Amino acid sequence: MFKKLKQWFSIQVVKNPRNMVLGAILLFNVIFVVLSALIISALSLDGTENMSFLEAAFCTITMILDAGCISYVIADIGHSGVIITIVCLLVVFTGMISFTGAVIGYVTNYISSFIENANSGKRKLHLSNHFVLINWNSRASEIVNDMLYSETEQKVVVLVPDRKEEIEKEIEERLSETIVRENKAIEKEFAHLPFFARKLAIRKNRFKKKVTVIIKEGDIFSSKQLRDISLDMARSIIILEGDFNNSTCKYESAERRNELGKGNALTIKTLMQVADITAAETSLDDQRIIVEITDLWTLDIVNKIIEAKQVDGKCNIIPVRINQVLGQILSQFCIMPELNAVYSELFSNKGSEFYSEKTQEYTEEISFIEGYLKEHNHALPITIREENGNHFAYYLGENNKDLHRKTHVKTTDYAISLKKNYWLEKRNVIILGHNSKSKFIMAGFQAFSNEWKRGNEEIVDILVVDNKENLEKANYYKDYSFVTNTVEADIYDKEKLVKTIENYVDAHAGDISILILSDDMASNDNIDASALVNLINVRNVIDKKLKENPNFDAKKIDVIVEIINPKHHDIVNSYSVKNVVISNRYVSKMVTQISEMEALYNFYNDILSYDEEGVDDYSSKEVYIKKVTRYFDEVPAPTTADQLVRAIYKESMKPDSEGHINPTIAIGYVDQNGKVIIFNGDLSKFHVELTEKDKIILFAFH
Repeated sequence: MFKKLKQWFSIQVVKNPRNMVLGAILLFNVIFVVLSALIISALSLDGTENMSFLEAAFCTITMILDAGCISYVIADIGHSGVIITIVCLLVVFTGMISFTGAVIGYVTNYISSFIENANSGKRKLHLSNHFVLINWNSRASEIVNDMLYSETEQKVVVLVPDRKEEIEKEIEERLSETIVRENKAIEKEFAHLPFFARKLAIRKNRFKKKVTVIIKEGDIFSSKQLRDISLDMARSIIILEGDFNNSTCKYESAERRNELGKGNALTIKTLMQVADITAAETSLDDQRIIVEITDLWTLDIVNKIIEAKQVDGKCNIIPVRINQVLGQILSQFCIMPELNAVYSELFSNKGSEFYSEKTQEYTEEISFIEGYLKEHNHALPITIREENGNHFAYYLGENNKDLHRKTHVKTTDYAISLKKNYWLEKRNVIILGHNSKSKFIMAGFQAFSNEWKRGNEEIVDILVVDNKENLEKANYYKDYSFVTNTVEADIYDKEKLVKTIENYVDAHAGDISILILSDDMASNDNIDASALVNLINVRNVIDKKLKENPNFDAKKIDVIVEIINPKHHDIVNSYSVKNVVISNRYVSKMVTQISEMEALYNFYNDILSYDEEGVDDYSSKEVYIKKVTRYFDEVPAPTTADQLVRAIYKESMKPDSEGHINPTIAIGYVDQNGKVIIFNGDLSKFHVELTEKDKIILFAFH
């Protein structure tokens, strides 16, 4: 018996030392109070001869808590006996140490430990319908930031292996920056109002922090810690790829880069843990797991996990190919630079955005669009898609309420005429530098070329300027017929680089896009450095052209600068470049929207991809920006957005010379100053007056 008790005691001391200490303190004090009370009551000396055991116990406790209460036992110290005085003093001194001091020390330590554990994120969270981010990278803060624009309050839990304080600071800075900027815009909007009316309007419309973010530091592969963040009750789980370019050692970065080029086993390991929890019967229904992927090996394994673990109505695993998405976006920006501003709004919770809903009323696109346009004026019908036996309707609007807001649609005789043989102009592109998305950028150009080139005549002409090492890796882009030239030059070959750009500009009369890529494999210290140097050289070419010829049309050159660190945005803008692409933000915004509306995933894949080679009929829809003078037979007369939308759609339904129809929805326009206007709100009150220098934004097959 004694041996078992000794073993139990030994185990408890190791496993629960805090509880053992508390138990010892309490046990000692109980015994001490009982013995003290017995002694005081048993002495029956002057002042205590009529004191019972309970009275003695009460007096003992009061003396321990307040030494002044010794007067209850010793009314007059001068007439009391020495023994009772000594006993009372011993009770006071011993009690102060063993009871008051020990208990206060224990409670203080417990409170400190509680605060420390809470700050470190070790305590279990009881949440539901929240978002979970596992791991952290340069895109993560943008995901959280975009949730500020959600219509409802959002809760986000981030589980990271380390850098908790650094991440908390990053999130706080990002959210604060957005809130300050939005509130300044609101103050500017109401600046024309009288003082009190302005203050009331600003207070009513003030942009507020709608996101609660909790950072927990721990093992991202631990099932227990995943359950401690209520993973089974989360609305969406986003598994992020970790960054490697925060390494201070270039060799360590290179080694990490080579590993990620082969595949990301850590992502697979995390997904296996997450899928096991979310596929359980007790987990929340219709959870979404978004997985960031940058290589084919990881994609293949993820697809196998989907086959084995995905449960309809439970965990829905969505692999998002980061580099492919960014490559497609950057290639489209080179072809239609204004898409940068268009996607910035549409791929965000701010302003107009795409919405999806399951529908049983419509199964075909034409019936859906025509039926919707008959009684709605606050949102635009985009398309219908079938996903896993269900039909989803897609809209463009400012909020969910607008989607179902019916109105009386007035019919008019407003009409327009489209050029049925419309064809995009040839686009000339200079690409400076490289990154991990380069092959996907080329794939985007290839898809565009397949859809738009006529016979052997290419629709795009590309010059690539990069260092010798990377050109050799890409085999000097010989696989792409539209890459007409490659030039070996890095950022230190200034004269050669500038001369190459000048020669290309002189040789091409049409519009030219210059895409400056940022090396996403660089260390933190060198992030965006090469892109900024190339920007200076490009700006130097443009300034030199203007100095030599004041009539030189600088607007024919669209400079598209990709940066990774948002802090460099203002630097790029200072060089008069409006087309700044913070590439990570696009993916982050898309991930945020997909985590809320799963059906948007395949929709985005569609609009970012041109038709595949060999497809006879147009099957993929994209967002196009077309010049007014080339798209219309005549510039449309001033009208309202709803009438323009209906007129373009009606005209687009007429077959072309080959019998094809191209159902087209106008979603906005770009004015002659480059400002992008997306149709939103009550379209019957949205005035539109297009000019010859404007461009129309369309959602169409071709």
